[in-house]
Amino acid sequence: MKQFQKLLTKVAFLLLVIIIALSSCVPQKKILYLQKKQEKDTASVYHHPHPPDYKIQPRDNVYIRLFSLDEKSNQFFNKQSGQGSYNDYANDASIYLNSYSVSPTGYIDFPVVGRIMIKDLTVTQVKDVLQKLVDEYLKETVVVVKMVNFKITMVGEINRPGEFSIYAEKFNVFEAISVAGDITEFGNRSKVILIRQTPDGSRVYKLNMNSDTFLNSDQFYLQPNDIIYVQPLAYKRWGFGSTFPWAILLAGLSAGILLINYVKTM
Repeated sequence: MKQFQKLLTKVAFLLLVIIIALSSCVPQKKILYLQKKQEKDTASVYHHPHPPDYKIQPRDNVYIRLFSLDEKSNQFFNKQSGQGSYNDYANDASIYLNSYSVSPTGYIDFPVVGRIMIKDLTVTQVKDVLQKLVDEYLKETVVVVKMVNFKITMVGEINRPGEFSIYAEKFNVFEAISVAGDITEFGNRSKVILIRQTPDGSRVYKLNMNSDTFLNSDQFYLQPNDIIYVQPLAYKRWGFGSTFPWAILLAGLSAGILLINYVKTM
């Protein structure tokens, strides 16, 4: 009987030690970004591959604005809502309403000029095409073209998951994680999934943000409609998250050990 009690005490103590170890914080190695393979490396130069210019696809939306010295020409060529004031372009909804939708076949309908094929053209190429066409009607004009639907989606182990509108021509993964409040403690930084829309369908990339080699990745810069999914670490999948009832479990084990010791003394 005494040997059995001793065995129970040892087993309970061992379980207590294991649980305390598992309930501790996630190892720092799992959390740190851009770790070097060799600790001796103190500085490095990383050459980011030039991000490929996004090519406009059907059902995209582009914002086009023509600036001319002639105010009547501005009103005639430019798509406007309301009075055309600054407030009409100060939010996402207004920008969308004042943009041009690319048809399923790749065309937009521009005032006076007519239908223009812009599918598979970059924003710069669309600007050049429009500038050349508009110059046939007006002189001293400037055409501005911007992407409206540059949005990214952040899901998984992210502090603020959701869809985010981007107002920059170049936007990298770290900037995306920053606007989403960083990856949570239980996010697997070595297995970040990037889902990118291509003319042939969705393409999936796996990013290892724990390694500094990620800075040389072709996926360092994002493109419109990219989706970033951060998988959970095994700690979270096993249930060892912040919501796990550690206090109740530890209290139960402590009570069990005290009960065994009490039985031994009887």
